[in-house]
Amino acid sequence: MKTRPPVQVAVAVLLRADGTVLLADRPAGKPYAGYWEFPGGKIEPAETVAQALARELDEELALQIEHALPWVTYEHDYPHAYVRLHFARIYAWRGQPQPREGQRVGFYAITGPLPAPLLPAALPALAWLRLPEVLQLPRGQLPADAAPVQTRTELHAAAAAGKRFALAGPVASPSDWAQLALLACGTPLPLYAWGELGAADLPRARAAGLHGVVQFY
Repeated sequence: MKTRPPVQVAVAVLLRADGTVLLADRPAGKPYAGYWEFPGGKIEPAETVAQALARELDEELALQIEHALPWVTYEHDYPHAYVRLHFARIYAWRGQPQPREGQRVGFYAITGPLPAPLLPAALPALAWLRLPEVLQLPRGQLPADAAPVQTRTELHAAAAAGKRFALAGPVASPSDWAQLALLACGTPLPLYAWGELGAADLPRARAAGLHGVVQFY
């Protein structure tokens, strides 16, 4: 049982069209200095995740983001702090990374060689990024590492059971997307929407905080 209150942290997953993601190492003087991570920082009182990311990315890298899309919320217990990491995917921004704290930065292919050492809490997120956004599944079959969910209780139970991702649906109307957005708020696992969906539904799924969509065949 955790006795320390979690430190709320906003984490930016900046994704380019070529499939690379931005990583930076931690500057000298910080815990885990020299370890590579996704950029971001502590959420200040009264800030939203999107506001914290806009501030942190401007302060750290001179970047102006356009939309921060909620993704996964993950908790990690470090010796120096117990953190709740609010990951958000970002596909559009202005500017080129300019390290303002002396850190090293670079875009890396998710499936290629990555810088080392990596911050422990970055490892699950990198594994999630390797999941396809459009998940092709035979109709009526479910992978062993996935869980069908309808409620937040089921979603958190799936995470506790070590499932890699979860699926929720069916989605057939705007109200279904609204319900999924509520379910995805703070999801501890990548969450997919299922129904008669395909790649054209990805923007709506991302905006709702889902990882992607299931396309049956």
